[in-house]
Order: sequence, then C-alpha cells, then structure tokens
Amino acid sequence: MTEFLTPQQLARRTGAAVDAAVAAGRERGLTVTDAEVLHDLFSVVVHLSPAPVVARIPTVLAPGTDPAEMARRQQAELDVTRWLDEQGTPVLAPSPLVPREPVRRDGFCLTLWQFVEQVADTEPDYVVNAERTAELHAALRSYPGRLPFLSAADPDSITASLHALDDRPDLAAAADVDRARREWQVLEPLVRSRAAFADAFPGIDLQPLHGDSPPANLFAGVDGYRFADFELVTFGPVEWDLAGIGPELTAAYDRGARRAGMRELDPGVLRFVNAVGMVRIVASLALVPQQPVLAQYLQPAVEQWRDAPFAGGMAG
Repeated sequence: MTEFLTPQQLARRTGAAVDAAVAAGRERGLTVTDAEVLHDLFSVVVHLSPAPVVARIPTVLAPGTDPAEMARRQQAELDVTRWLDEQGTPVLAPSPLVPREPVRRDGFCLTLWQFVEQVADTEPDYVVNAERTAELHAALRSYPGRLPFLSAADPDSITASLHALDDRPDLAAAADVDRARREWQVLEPLVRSRAAFADAFPGIDLQPLHGDSPPANLFAGVDGYRFADFELVTFGPVEWDLAGIGPELTAAYDRGARRAGMRELDPGVLRFVNAVGMVRIVASLALVPQQPVLAQYLQPAVEQWRDAPFAGGMAG
C-alpha cells in the first residue's frame, strides 16, 4: 500500500526538484544565485533568479507514467507555445536563453520558460477568461504540428489509477471505484478512437487544443494576460477545453466564439467531455498519497459526481 507522504518527505521532494532545476539551469549557462518556489502542487515551479527563467518540474505523476512519453508531451508543449508566441498570441513562452527541449536531471524531467512578473493578489475573472478561450482556439486552428487525439485524457493513466484504487477505501469508496470503472468502459472507446468519436458525434470538427481548461490557466502578467500551462496540449473538439465549467462560462465562451468566427459549443459533446472529466477526477484520487492536499480539492467534485447521470447520460 502506498503511504501518504509526510510534510518532511514533501519538503525533501520539493528541495530535490529545486536542486535539479538549479543544476540544469547552470549547466545551460544561466546565472542562478537564488531559487524562489512560485508554485508547488502537481509540479514545482521555480524562478531561477536572477536569470529571467522559470523551471517547471512535474513531481506528482500518475501510476505507470512513462518518462519517454512525458518528454514527448513536454516537447509538444514547448513547440506549441513557441509557435503561438511567434504568431503574437499572448502565452507564457519557452525561454529563448536555452534550447527549447525537456531536460532530464536527477530523476526529474523539467522545462524552462520565460519569467514574467505576475500581478499580485488578482482574482481571476472566469467569465472573461472563458470568452478569451475562443480567441485561443481561433489561433490554434492554424497550428501546423501533429498532435494525438484526446491525449489529454491520458486513458492509460485513468485505467491504471482506477486499478490502483482497488482495496483503497482510505482513498475512494469501493462503490465509487466500481461506478467509475463502469463509466470508463462506456467512455474509453470514444477517447481512444477518433473514428469512434466521429461516429458518436458526426459533423463535429476537431482542432489543436490547450488540453487543460484555459479559463483556469490565464496568467495575469504585469504586461497583460497570457495563456499558460499547455502541459496537456492535444487534438480534439473544442468542448474538451471547457469541460466542467458550468452554464454561465459556456455561455461566455459562445459569445467569444461568435465574435471570433468559431462555432458554439455542442451540448452532446459537452456532456461527453464532462463525463470523462469526472472519471478523471475519481482516478486522480490515486495521486493523493503523493500530494495529500489534493483530497480537499477532489472530494467536493466526487460528491457532485455521485448525483450526476451515469456516464453523463452517454449510456442511455
């Protein structure tokens, strides 16, 4: 049984990630005299001061995470954000001071980004952010690179995580795991197969996507907003980026879509991506031993899911 990390173990993990980032930066010619941790949840994000560079080091990993696959995803993120930046789309971009590629160091796989000063103590306006997401989608439509279909769902990790929750009542009730597994049997074929998705939702166009809720990932820089955290960049229906945000924000996205010349959200596809998102939340309970604070974020969503239609109504 995987034990919950103690505060001391969490601190050592963060310290090791920071040390790896500092060493990686110095090896690439950066002057690093101080390292300020800016964020620490799924990844450690650290400013390699005084260099204008931020390192992001994933530390909370799903069961069965393949380092080679992680590096591929990180390279895709670097490529997409570099391209968007070159097109004039406001993003947190890779650092131009180092090669734009993932760095493996001391058991971590990290990426290096431009440092942008953040406006302190700003509350995000999710309605405005949802409208702006349509602008991002309009920009991404022209991205020339190839991205895998709905890789952001990480189906292998969902399966492995649900298996890891077996006989773990301290993490998830057996009834919840059973329901999530049965829902996943309904949803998984449409996640894994572009053809199956097209059969279920004929006429829905697909395109490059942010992959991880752009309305929640806009960075408030002193020079304006920037889209951030493209770690799950993928290819699929635009609805994927709006999963779980509720009717007020989907209406805001539709306003932005009309303004940007994009299509409005399809209710059926929204039900599908919302259902997949909820199964991913249940599966994410397997990560709690690695980051115990996650439980307080995940449990309210799990409680809502229990009252929701089975598989978002997809099995009806």
